[in-house]
Amino acid sequence: MSDLPDVDELLDAAVRALNGTRRDGQATMARSVAAAIDSREHLVVQAGTGTGKSLGYLVPALRHAVAANATVVVSTATIALQNQLIGRDLPRLTEALEPLLGRRPVYAILKGRRNYLCRYRLSQAATGPEEAELFDPHLLSSLGRQVRRLHEWAEETLTGDRDDLTPGVSDLAWRQVSVGANECIGPQMCPVSDDCFAELARAETIGADLVVTNHALLAIDAVQGYRLLPDHDLLIVDEAHELVDRVTSVATGVLSDRSISLAAKRAAPVCDVELTERLAETADGLALMLADTPPGRLDHLPDPLATAVAAVRDAAHACLSALPEPPRDDPHAASARRLALAGLEEVHRTAERILLCVQQPLRDRQDVVWFARGARQTPGLRIAPLAVNRTLRQALFTERTTVLTSATLALGGSFDLMARQWGLGPLPDHDPAEAAEPAETTATPSAEPSPLRWRAIDVGSPFNHARSGILYIATHLPPPGRESLHPEYLDEMAELIEAAGGRTLGLFSSTRAAVHAAEELRERLPYPILCQGDDSTGHLVQQFAADEATCLFGTLSLWQGVDVPGPALQLVIVDRIPFPRPDDPLASARQRAIGAQGGNGFLEVAATHAALLLAQGTGRLLRSVHDKGVVAVLDPRLATARYGAFLRASLPPYWGTTDPQVARAALRRLHEAASRAA
Repeated sequence: MSDLPDVDELLDAAVRALNGTRRDGQATMARSVAAAIDSREHLVVQAGTGTGKSLGYLVPALRHAVAANATVVVSTATIALQNQLIGRDLPRLTEALEPLLGRRPVYAILKGRRNYLCRYRLSQAATGPEEAELFDPHLLSSLGRQVRRLHEWAEETLTGDRDDLTPGVSDLAWRQVSVGANECIGPQMCPVSDDCFAELARAETIGADLVVTNHALLAIDAVQGYRLLPDHDLLIVDEAHELVDRVTSVATGVLSDRSISLAAKRAAPVCDVELTERLAETADGLALMLADTPPGRLDHLPDPLATAVAAVRDAAHACLSALPEPPRDDPHAASARRLALAGLEEVHRTAERILLCVQQPLRDRQDVVWFARGARQTPGLRIAPLAVNRTLRQALFTERTTVLTSATLALGGSFDLMARQWGLGPLPDHDPAEAAEPAETTATPSAEPSPLRWRAIDVGSPFNHARSGILYIATHLPPPGRESLHPEYLDEMAELIEAAGGRTLGLFSSTRAAVHAAEELRERLPYPILCQGDDSTGHLVQQFAADEATCLFGTLSLWQGVDVPGPALQLVIVDRIPFPRPDDPLASARQRAIGAQGGNGFLEVAATHAALLLAQGTGRLLRSVHDKGVVAVLDPRLATARYGAFLRASLPPYWGTTDPQVARAALRRLHEAASRAA
């Protein structure tokens, strides 16, 4: 590797080509990634907003790929971030580095098979929707129009990638023309395999220097055992704070009357009719048992419900046992069997997993079961792992060097909490809330089967948070109530927004609170107030950014998904500390399990969840070095509760105050300055 320029020279060339500015934190990150590659130790990098962390890891990654003739995998939190790297960053970067590396690095994007149109499935889509309940003429008419569009698009698209379809189609329509990895009949049997978009995308990863994927596909590769990613000796996980949730989501099973009915319908063409009818009847039985079941965690299943789940398991097993092998020269029969097999296996596996879980003593359980019902989710039983650290340890850290990076990783001043969740191993026993705030941490855990060598570093941020932002905690307000917003909170918001002249992003702990605040304050204030749910989130953010007087209120996706630099955003309001709900099944079970093992369940689950969201939410304020403003947290517990110090140590280092007059005066000055500049 000595024949190539070092990372500093490569980074300078990249920054010049991209018309950027050299940042010390970015250079430190690039050198640290290069050192981790050489030493084969895992690296955790906290890189604050504005650091330019993409270049900080891409430059050393591409250097390593070219020098070692190896493949590097970069995993991002979302497909949108994948597209950003592929469409914006990598084309310019590889062109800039080509003269120094001796050739232009080759990169490719890889998404899950479900993201690509399946030509063979498309040819079968005219048979109608699989979802048996869709007999509404309007829905069927709309679905038909969308599927016809997909037929037309299939003749012109070069990628078959759903993200290249504009405008998009509904999830229901897309499901008619796509297959998951467990539903595909494979290139040997498929009559259109030579034109398979998913296989073509995978072929482009062969021999690529860098492959960009997403956490969901990484999780499928890790949890479900599919070999989806090319062999690689370096993995970079961007937005690593979201990794545990994405892997947990993939590992979560759902058992509902809808999933059972769909499995029975898929099995009907290839299985004995009596067996599939029996399976369909168990869907009705499960729905009947769940009708009177309150939502929430189920540490034990009532006997009638357990009997219903066992009936589902047994009926699915009977269908699986009776599935015939298809003729080798009949792709239609093979496809029908494959679809049936995927649905039946999922139903059987989930039912069996639920029954095995509830039969174990609480202290021995690795999963948690709950019943979920709501407007945005199908009613059904769900089962999820209490932890995914063992899975991640085996999948990410045993055979390759892994770099994990995000703007938010050091919680309470320590990287230990996140490291344990990822499976980097047991760390020195201490309370992270009492830890200092080291710039760098090195640890060599002693977990079985072998110790993992890793180190963590905070490369800081180019923003001067203490000079550019104020963290105002409204200690004079009462603690937040469980349901609606207290009138004093609405008064406080009104005064702050008035001082700011609009320009406010309101981050709320619930949709009910966001809607309540928007409705009340629209009556009091002269500024436009948008609320999540009024339109698509992307459109709302565009409207918010375009008009400096506008305010935007919303919930979870806005805590992490808003990037509005400039005077359109000078006030971020947080209504309360975003702890998980006390009745959240997964969080409460994880908290209990950690406590049973002698750990601090509140700190490692509830406080960690709140710290990550608070850090992400308050990070919406400063998006460029010129931004200034106020973060107003209305929940006084951030200053008064014992855990407040831990949460504050997880936030960017804003200058702090509890004086409302100071906060409002600062906002008025910013408003006046912005008005003069306009």
